[in-house]
Amino acid sequence: MADVQRVFANTPLIGDLQPGGRYLAHDLHHAGGVPAILNALLAGGHLHGAALTLDGRTLEEALKDFPGPDEDIVRSCSAPISNDGGLVVLHGSLAPEGACLKVTGLKSLTFSGIARVFESEEACMDAVGRRAYQAGDVLVIRNEGPKGGPGMREMLSVTAAIYGQGMGEKVALITDGRFSGATRGMCVGYVGPEAAAGGPIGLVRDGDRILVDARAGTLHVELTDDELQRRRQALPARKPRRLGGVLEKYEALVQPAHLGAVTHSGKVDWPCEAFSDQAVERTDEESSK
Repeated sequence: MADVQRVFANTPLIGDLQPGGRYLAHDLHHAGGVPAILNALLAGGHLHGAALTLDGRTLEEALKDFPGPDEDIVRSCSAPISNDGGLVVLHGSLAPEGACLKVTGLKSLTFSGIARVFESEEACMDAVGRRAYQAGDVLVIRNEGPKGGPGMREMLSVTAAIYGQGMGEKVALITDGRFSGATRGMCVGYVGPEAAAGGPIGLVRDGDRILVDARAGTLHVELTDDELQRRRQALPARKPRRLGGVLEKYEALVQPAHLGAVTHSGKVDWPCEAFSDQAVERTDEESSK
């Protein structure tokens, strides 16, 4: 997640595309498509032009026959829609391991509201369907992270329903699940640690005040450390689930969201002779024979 934060902070937003912008992918296609975007990024110094493409040419050579930005659908990097990529990583008492917020198209970069807690996406969708929430609420959906799902579903259905009811800018949504690029509004996802891993999102109760500040990069719940500790001690132990098959293995192995939600422990340096240069040379000689 730290890598994502660094890249987005240094990459300009140059495509005026929905849901945050005006145009569709169809319009982008007629404006030059992905090559137009690549040409704009190359001219702005954000791509390595010497990188090889599949046909053996460099990226810079491969893009010479394609148009650059039209300055409407695709902007040049010198005149971007914004100077960053529109994604902010938040940290705070509610997200010690981080959380992600797409700020593209947001009218306000801060939100303060009262928590309405739901233990699943379905429970929240039911409340939204009945309009059992109000402006100023922070809808908290938990137990939808990599381990809690298991699998980390996206919460797009809930956000779409909220916007359809005209409440998209009047409430916030916070979850240890994920979002797709089509999400709009004050929607914070990938909150970590997730509830199933003992994260603070699992300690939030109805009525708690939650503060989101995209400018400062913070996500806090207005509770003291002592109160969070009391709630943690009172929290019943999470009951193991009999999922069977691959889901049970996935839940047992999956890493947290900020590490990629992968099912391995990361890069391994193999101190093995089989991977030495000499071993590779011997293999090549044997193959030639």
